[in-house]
Amino acid sequence: MAVLMQQELDVLKKQLLALSAEVEGRVKQAVQALLTGDRVLADKVKRGDAQIDNMEIELEEECLKVLALHQPVATDLRFIVSILKINNDLERVADFAVNIAERALDLSGAIKIDSPYDIAAMAEKVEKMLKMALDALVEKDTVLARRCIELDEEVDEMHKGNFDKVKDAIKHDPTFIDGLVYYLSISRYLERMGDLATNIAEDVVYQVDGEIIRHGGIQKD
Repeated sequence: MAVLMQQELDVLKKQLLALSAEVEGRVKQAVQALLTGDRVLADKVKRGDAQIDNMEIELEEECLKVLALHQPVATDLRFIVSILKINNDLERVADFAVNIAERALDLSGAIKIDSPYDIAAMAEKVEKMLKMALDALVEKDTVLARRCIELDEEVDEMHKGNFDKVKDAIKHDPTFIDGLVYYLSISRYLERMGDLATNIAEDVVYQVDGEIIRHGGIQKD
C-alpha cells in the first residue's frame, strides 16, 4: 500500500509541474502580447484557458482520490494539502494572464495610448517571483521560497506608484480615461499574480518545513 501511494504521489507531482509550466508560459505570452500589441498571441492566451481549467480539475480530483483511498498522514498529508492549494493558485494566475490578454486586445484596438508607468519592469519582477516560487517547489528550496516572499512588498509598492501615475495622467488629460483605467487594471492583475506567487512560496515552506508563515504566522505542525 505504501509503495502504491508513493507512486500516486509522484503522479500528482508530475501533474502539478506540468500545470506550473503551462501557467508560467501563459503569463509570459500575455505580457508579450501586451507589450508588442500582438493580437494573435493575446487571443491564443484567451483560448487556452480551458486547457488550464481542465488540468486544474483533473489534479484536484486525483488529490481527493489519494486522500480517500490512502488516508495519508504527517508529511504525505501535508504534501497533498499543499498541492491542492498551489493547484488553485496556479489556476488563478492563469486567469489573470487571460485578463491581461483581454486588456492587450482592448489597448491594441480602438484605444491607443501609452502606459503611464513601466509595465515591462513590473511584469519582469512578477515573472521572476513566479519562477522563484515554482523553482522552490521543484527543488524543495525554502531559502528560495523565502526570497520570493520578500519580493512581494516591492511589487506592492510598484502597484501603489502605478496608481498615482494613472491618477495623475487622468487629471492631466481625461480624454484617454478608458485606456488609462485599463492600465490600472493591468497593474492590479500583476500585483495579484505577485500575491499568488507568494502564496505558492509560503506553501513550499509549509510543505517542506511544516511551518505556517502566511499572515506573518510562525506556527508549526
